[in-house]
Amino acid sequence: MSAHPAFASGNVAVITGAADGIGLAAAKKFTSLGMRVCMADVDADKLEQATAEVPAAVEHAEAVAMPTDVSKLDELQQLRDRVFDRYGQVDVLMNNAGIGRPTDSWTEYENWERVLGVNLWGVINGVHAFAPSMIEQGTPGLIINTGSKQGITSPPGSPAYNVSKAGIKAATEALEHSLRNTKGCRISAHLLVPGFTYTGMMRRFLPEKPEGAWTAEQVVEFLLESVGRGDFYVLCPDNDVTREIDNKRMEWAMGDLIHNRPPLSRWHPDYEKAFEAFMDD
Repeated sequence: MSAHPAFASGNVAVITGAADGIGLAAAKKFTSLGMRVCMADVDADKLEQATAEVPAAVEHAEAVAMPTDVSKLDELQQLRDRVFDRYGQVDVLMNNAGIGRPTDSWTEYENWERVLGVNLWGVINGVHAFAPSMIEQGTPGLIINTGSKQGITSPPGSPAYNVSKAGIKAATEALEHSLRNTKGCRISAHLLVPGFTYTGMMRRFLPEKPEGAWTAEQVVEFLLESVGRGDFYVLCPDNDVTREIDNKRMEWAMGDLIHNRPPLSRWHPDYEKAFEAFMDD
């Protein structure tokens, strides 16, 4: 399978949320391809440690730390300026920064603000800061936004996180539509939707990786394969959930609207047996 030309040796990638998890795994993979990687994260100390873990073992490869708070547009504009001043180009933008904090529908207001500020506004800010310059560059490039299956099926328990990831899905779909209708544009957008993935966010609660979870490295390998095929939706399986199971769950979720069921009926006691029968069909 041919790789996307944006992943060529000597090209430049910007990754937010790069101090851990999928972002760090992407930085390691991209440098192994000979890319120059700008690693951004709000935690400067953790970012420095992560950058030191990324080997520049092949020609042209480089990893540099650039502390950034993605919830602030001016900091992403400064990041863009620093990257273009240093390299003169950006070929891959990976808006990956994300956090999770406990929320309920009418409590934890400050957590709502922070989750939406990082997860959703971080993507919007990244696109606004980088997309015009990447389009003007005139070379093949990628904007990869990290969503979540929670932004598609919206399971109970984390409404702010679900809203942020649903917003990323809608924003990335609109972005790809705009890019493909911009004359001369050679940039494409892609929505990365990880499955059950063992990252630092999960490590705080589970010191050992569950058997059902994928590693961040597996997600990044799947991302490269999918983008190489031209996939917009990079919907990752894991060791427990296949694409077929995901498809059925998404179909049921959309069926709530089509069939006028109660919202989130998958978790409604009146629909428990109907959902089980649907999945078994």
